Amino acid sequence: MSYASVPDLVLEATVRNALLEDLGTYGDVTTRAVIPDGTTYQARLNAREDAVVSGMQVAALAFRLVDPTLEIVTHVADGQPCKKGETLMSINGSAASILSGERVALNFAGRLTGIATKTAGFVAETKGTKARVTCTRKTTPGLRIVEKLAVLHGGGFNHRYSLSDAILIKDNHIAIAGSVTDAVKRARAAATSAGLRIQVESEKERNIKIQCANQQKEQPPTQVDLLPDRRGKFQL
Repeated sequence: MSYASVPDLVLEATVRNALLEDLGTYGDVTTRAVIPDGTTYQARLNAREDAVVSGMQVAALAFRLVDPTLEIVTHVADGQPCKKGETLMSINGSAASILSGERVALNFAGRLTGIATKTAGFVAETKGTKARVTCTRKTTPGLRIVEKLAVLHGGGFNHRYSLSDAILIKDNHIAIAGSVTDAVKRARAAATSAGLRIQVESEKERNIKIQCANQQKEQPPTQVDLLPDRRGKFQL
């Protein structure tokens, strides 16, 4: 499956932070000490096992941020399957630049391809059903955008990207609000003005479904969806 790329500008802050973390205060001191200035090199990023690829755009961006003169060719695009040993990307140019950016590029490529591959496995298990494999906000801090992209590359779907995307009432909200009825009423009032969708996720499925249905009759304009929890049960 092919996907439109997110603009590099959107991903740049995440990749730049990773590079700054890895390069530290003085940059790659080993490469400066060992590799003669002006040395060129051709590197290849190869798959170690069959997988669904993700992180190629991010890896290429990491190399380009280190050195815009590097020649980078992506042979297997994000969202595409690959075979063990297949070359996913080739990088030509300054050996020092390649060595300085390789770890960050490989870290992103390996982690995101792992997420995409795992997601693709879940998607395959649900083939022929109406189920959709959907990710949550349980992402690695600072890596949400790229990890959620990896889910898409694996054939999955994204739920909320942030807390501002929709109203999702959970058991903790219900406990603090006093009841699901009070929580949904307040959510409806906020959703009407903000145009937000309301969803409820709780272990008390049957009671909540009845209460939401009753409120739906009283206030039909705002849809309330009941969601199972992430472990397949209706609980937090």
